[in-house]
Amino acid sequence: MTAKLQVSSLNAWFSTTQALKNINVEVAANRVLAIIGPSGCGKSTFVRCLNRMHELLPGARSEGRVLLDGEDVYSKALDPSTLRRRVGMVFQRANVFPTLSIRDNVLSGLKLNRVKKNYQEVLERTLRQTALWDEVKDRLSSDATQLSGGQQQRLCIARALAVEPEVLLMDEPASALDPIATAKIEELIDELKSRYTIVIVTHNMQQAIRISDFTAFFCMGELIEQGATKQLFTKPEKQQTEDYVTGKFG
Repeated sequence: MTAKLQVSSLNAWFSTTQALKNINVEVAANRVLAIIGPSGCGKSTFVRCLNRMHELLPGARSEGRVLLDGEDVYSKALDPSTLRRRVGMVFQRANVFPTLSIRDNVLSGLKLNRVKKNYQEVLERTLRQTALWDEVKDRLSSDATQLSGGQQQRLCIARALAVEPEVLLMDEPASALDPIATAKIEELIDELKSRYTIVIVTHNMQQAIRISDFTAFFCMGELIEQGATKQLFTKPEKQQTEDYVTGKFG
């Protein structure tokens, strides 16, 4: 199985506090990797290191290697903005641009980067990909904040897809949503993995079981165990993993 991302000896800090300790992970192409673990274990820091968003925080730094198709994402030859177009990000809470319409929210990344495309084609394609087209096609000029929470989150995913990333990072994208909206996000993830490599942080272990092919369990900044999701949840190799997935801590 081809690795889309290869992470080796990754360490990360917030000032003097070490958040990640010697992380080694491979992310298979066109698969979903779930990152699980208790609060404060380094899950979000890990995904932010994959597209160099971690370094945007004051006092934050990292060491190690992250390879995207064999290319070091921390190479000085690779522009971070180019990297973030290839490795998109969807955050925990829908962060639609409140002053922009539904249409302009989706197309903002393309316009900001002055990418010339058939905007109407991109708009319809990404809204169809996120199962939003039929819900919003008659109000594309409306304020994006008028959408429901679940619709806003799918709009943020459409915005990320508009720049045609290769990898999609999702940091607890359904944690603020109701069960119906969560189910739609999960269905969407299952459909998208045929075209994208997806890394999702989730605090919901049942969600990890439902949507991921592989799972990595983090605790206290360390990678405790990784493997096929079914294997990790039913026959974990480490006692610490078993204690976590059976609810003994976390």
